[in-house]
Amino acid sequence: MRSLSSVSRHAALILAATMLTANVAQAADPCLKPTEKTAFNIVALRSQLMVTAVTCQAHELYNSFVARFRPDLMGSEKGINGYFSRTAGGRAQQAHDDYITSLANTQSEDGLQRGTDFCGKRVPMLTEVLALSDSKSLSDYANGAEVMNAIAVTECPPPADKKAKTSVKTASTTTAKPATTK
Repeated sequence: MRSLSSVSRHAALILAATMLTANVAQAADPCLKPTEKTAFNIVALRSQLMVTAVTCQAHELYNSFVARFRPDLMGSEKGINGYFSRTAGGRAQQAHDDYITSLANTQSEDGLQRGTDFCGKRVPMLTEVLALSDSKSLSDYANGAEVMNAIAVTECPPPADKKAKTSVKTASTTTAKPATTK
């Protein structure tokens, strides 16, 4: 049986995690531009691979992945920084940090829930990413991978066709000129 102080600490941790998750979700309400969506997916993939490496003793595979795709990983960090700057303003760094923490916690919790099944399903993912040939294939893989994310990755709808808007506007504002006779 747990002591009261143990239960209180556990409850406080759950409350803190809930508040952290709520803060990340609030920061993530706006939709993501396509490049931001890919950046979030790559960051989530990298985090999942890191959790896998630590949990499954696959450090060498993870280190090879990071070395091979370092520029892409750094670019994805810049992408999510841009998103948080756009959506969280002066709280951008805090929102980014909260997201990264929530992401690692979400993925670690998933690993704990899966138990021994986790490594069998996730280590092959490290091998798969190491077989990717370039940045585009990494982006495609991240966008299609089943990876836990700490936010809903919802892409913004495409902007309306400006040319179509211009045509409609021109058609509605054009007035007929009276015919002239000579």
